[in-house]
Amino acid sequence: MKKIILILIFISSVAYLNAQENCKWVDPKWRNFQFPEIEFTNMAEGTEGSDIYKRIVPDAVPFIQQHALWVAQTLYWSDQDSIPNIEKIKYTLEDKDGISAKGGQPPVINIFYSSRWVEKSELAQGDEKVLYETRGVLYHELTHGFQLEPQGIGGYKQGTEFWVFIEGMADAVRFHNGFFPVSDRKPGGSWMDGYRKTGYFLEWLTCKDPDFLRKFNKSALEIIPWSFDKAMKHVLGEQHTTDSLWSEYQDFLIKSQN
Repeated sequence: MKKIILILIFISSVAYLNAQENCKWVDPKWRNFQFPEIEFTNMAEGTEGSDIYKRIVPDAVPFIQQHALWVAQTLYWSDQDSIPNIEKIKYTLEDKDGISAKGGQPPVINIFYSSRWVEKSELAQGDEKVLYETRGVLYHELTHGFQLEPQGIGGYKQGTEFWVFIEGMADAVRFHNGFFPVSDRKPGGSWMDGYRKTGYFLEWLTCKDPDFLRKFNKSALEIIPWSFDKAMKHVLGEQHTTDSLWSEYQDFLIKSQN
């Protein structure tokens, strides 16, 4: 039964990738997208996580390249926009703790993915969970490569608006593409929490403007010094503050639970 399920997962995944690959050529806005070179290195050979990963992702290069396109399409309107020029991605599967991390700056970035996380995902919910997690984590890390960065407010430091923007947008892109469960979206916390809490909030704002994520990303070029409030007003109108939008979002979550 497990082999049958795996085959179905693999077939559906390949069909999905192929369908998207064909669809992108229908849209001339992305015909000239420059796929980054992928340097894939399996540093976890001989581990169970490595075997699982290779079974579920038999060809990592086109798999990563296709997700790079989808991330770019989530953050930008066309291949003519000011997209960071990523020429190469050094992607490593490693036998160490953690989940994944992005390093470096364009034109060359690196992404590590933990084979131990692959093993934990398999143990928890099987092959389908491994594919779900692998794709979701890839969306998050690739966003860090392709997203723009706020200017005039310092650098990446936990608790700052710069950090909230970087991690919140990465999880917003992941959720927008279907790789976080909507059931985990619950009221409480603050928009300054970053990661998923902020990501769910930012993605929800696409209800107000379908292009919100693209416009919010682009605001990093248009507003200097950048801030959440300035960006929200720039994208959605002067009457909107981050706190007022967060309050509206909390009301939505509370009502959706009833």
